[in-house]
Amino acid sequence: ILGAVILGFGIWILADKTSFIAVLQMSSPSLKTGAHILIGVGALTMLMGFLGCLGAVNEIRCLLGLYFTCLMLILLAQVAAALVIYFQKETLKVELSNIVQDLIKNYDPLKEGERRNLQEAWDYVQTQIACCGWTGAEDWTTNEILTNKSYTEYPCSCSNRSKDLEKGSGFCNLDDPVNGTVAFPNWPVHEQGCMDGVEEWLKDNLGVILGVCTGVAVIELLGMILSISLCKNIHSEDYTKVPKS
Repeated sequence: ILGAVILGFGIWILADKTSFIAVLQMSSPSLKTGAHILIGVGALTMLMGFLGCLGAVNEIRCLLGLYFTCLMLILLAQVAAALVIYFQKETLKVELSNIVQDLIKNYDPLKEGERRNLQEAWDYVQTQIACCGWTGAEDWTTNEILTNKSYTEYPCSCSNRSKDLEKGSGFCNLDDPVNGTVAFPNWPVHEQGCMDGVEEWLKDNLGVILGVCTGVAVIELLGMILSISLCKNIHSEDYTKVPKS
């Protein structure tokens, strides 16, 4: 079950196109690599779980030993990954900031293909987190299209009424309707930057994240302890069955 959850999470990262994960995985090759690693670890965990059950039911010591070894390696890999993320969090933050700033600078509603999917994912992030830009709405002043505008315009997803708009992406004019753009004179943009919104979300859900990680580690440790205990028990039973001379 644990392997299936990890496998499903890896597939979800690759398949998701409408959230902050989509922005990351479309912009950062490292996240795609991480997703493939999760899929591999999940599949390996499911295989090890099957071999562990087979070894326990049929009392095959080599399968139990293999199960214990692989589970220990997976647990060590998870601890190593957590340490790398913890000690490299500032580097990851800078990398993420560069990704988003580049996305904002080159945002163009007329683009098609994967770039369009990436932009729609960012619009979804701004709408759901109620934020605008990475550090704030002023980030959009670097956009190559908006720098040539003579009136105030932001992405529609920056508005605090964006959830009420049928138009969830593209630019909206905050002054007057020009060239068919949607005007909302008294609808200011979100003051909060998405960086603060993401950090706030992580802080609010930190307990859940730590709880899940701790639960996974406890289950793996329990599996290791039970498998090695059963392996020793099988050895003892086999020894007692040896006829006395």
